[in-house]
Amino acid sequence: MTGSGAFIDAHTSWLLVYRFPAHAPELNLAEEVRACLRDKLLNLAVDGIDQLTLVIRSKLKRLQYQPTLLDGFVTETGLSLQLP
Repeated sequence: MTGSGAFIDAHTSWLLVYRFPAHAPELNLAEEVRACLRDKLLNLAVDGIDQLTLVIRSKLKRLQYQPTLLDGFVTETGLSLQLP
């Protein structure tokens, strides 16, 4: 076995790997964040990409200070933050 498989096999004493399906948007936390941002930006008109970038960064920064919302994104996927 080569590549990442060899690394994983060599470190099974401390490394736990979960393999996800190739396409599983329901398990992708980024999809939850993107959906939240999309709702906030739905009727926004901007003058250019620079302004859009600033607005998105501002919205993402606000999400950092809402841990319960971020925990909800994890819960929505059915994943757990607790170690098995």
